[in-house]
Amino acid sequence: MEVLLLSGSTIDEGRLAKGGDKFTDDYTMECASCWISPVDFVSLGSPNKVKVTSRNGKHSIVVYAKCTDSVQPGHVFMPRAIWANVVVDPDTLSTGSPLYKGAPVNVEPTDDEEEVLSAEDVVLKVYCGGQ
Repeated sequence: MEVLLLSGSTIDEGRLAKGGDKFTDDYTMECASCWISPVDFVSLGSPNKVKVTSRNGKHSIVVYAKCTDSVQPGHVFMPRAIWANVVVDPDTLSTGSPLYKGAPVNVEPTDDEEEVLSAEDVVLKVYCGGQ
């Protein structure tokens, strides 16, 4: 399903990040998530986890799915963190800032066996080539 990705801070993301808790399970549960409208959530089969993939298909990340009325159909929200950064296009279109709001991505349900990586593992496996 192609949707528009919105990312931004949440109260708990900010509390955990500013409190030095980026390597905790609480931070992973808060930030390694994709908030999906009820309509789209049901359309995806009400999954526990989803794979979010950049529009060009080069980058993807598995995160927890969260059904919420705070997101409109056709949009998803991911807290501002390393998981969202994996799929946000780094091209700034000469603005100096990537497109954190309204970037097209694909979202699909994934097996419960697919692992949601910790922040540390995202760095090691995505950015350092699987070390």
